[in-house]
Amino acid sequence: MVNRKGLMTIMYICFAEYKIAAGERDVYLAYVNTLMKESGRSVQIYEGTDQFNLFVEIWTAATEDEAEAIKKERCDERSSWYRVAEWIPGGADKMHVWTFKPAGAGSNAG
Repeated sequence: MVNRKGLMTIMYICFAEYKIAAGERDVYLAYVNTLMKESGRSVQIYEGTDQFNLFVEIWTAATEDEAEAIKKERCDERSSWYRVAEWIPGGADKMHVWTFKPAGAGSNAG
């Protein structure tokens, strides 16, 4: 991402992945579309083309701390986004949420 001064900025993402139960797709999509309109945050929802009812959320953040805050809020039982777990077979334990940074950013090799 390039900022207003033409300098490259590092963009982090919070990535959530889960499978919605058969028969719950329409109610799920209606709910997340409403949340996306209301949230004011930068989030995109994608549906798998190879696995039926597999969805990912991609939340963008300017900093690692912001991405981690999104992740914490996204996984919080009080979050309106947490309700998605109702439509996941196995519940919230089957919802996978990670923070990502651009490859090569930072020096923490594992």
